[in-house]
Amino acid sequence: MYAIVSIAGQQFKVEKGKKVFVHRLPGDIGDEVSFSQVLLISQDDKTNIGSPYLPDAVVLAQILSHNRGDKVLVFKKKRRKGYQKLNGHRQDFTQILIEEISESGAHKKTEKKKTAPKEESAVTVSAAAVSEEAAVVKAPVVKEPVVKAPAKKPAAKAKTEEKPKKAPAKKAAEPKAKPAAKKAPAKDKGKSQAK
Repeated sequence: MYAIVSIAGQQFKVEKGKKVFVHRLPGDIGDEVSFSQVLLISQDDKTNIGSPYLPDAVVLAQILSHNRGDKVLVFKKKRRKGYQKLNGHRQDFTQILIEEISESGAHKKTEKKKTAPKEESAVTVSAAAVSEEAAVVKAPVVKEPVVKAPAKKPAAKAKTEEKPKKAPAKKAAEPKAKPAAKKAPAKDKGKSQAK
């Protein structure tokens, strides 16, 4: 008997008593996990195929260990650009042991949990406490008006020796533009040309 089951987004072919490595599952070592996304169950010559999953089908497993896979190196390079990068990655895995494949959904382990005796003492104590509370007569509670204290103003900040701020210096009025100085009369240009 085997089943095809979807575990953490991947499909696995599982059989009773088989150990399988799957992507990391939440839970501690020794915890029991169940997978209800069963795609196919095959027993002898009979095969049941779901659309997409079989209703009521369950695969029970036990967590054996949490491991990490081998290191995978990821190398990136762009030629003639001076760019290259090397990264390493180790994937987290969980090893599980398949304990039971159930087509009808009724399995022994949950039946044991359902038939566990309930604690009746806690129920009787709570019933007795309720009956005692009912016997006590409660006086009406008068609510007093709530008086709010006036809001406090924030305390003034203590001034610690601060340097007095200087008033921004006013720009000195620039003197009015001086009248353009008269140029000296040009020397006789005509004389130099005549020579």
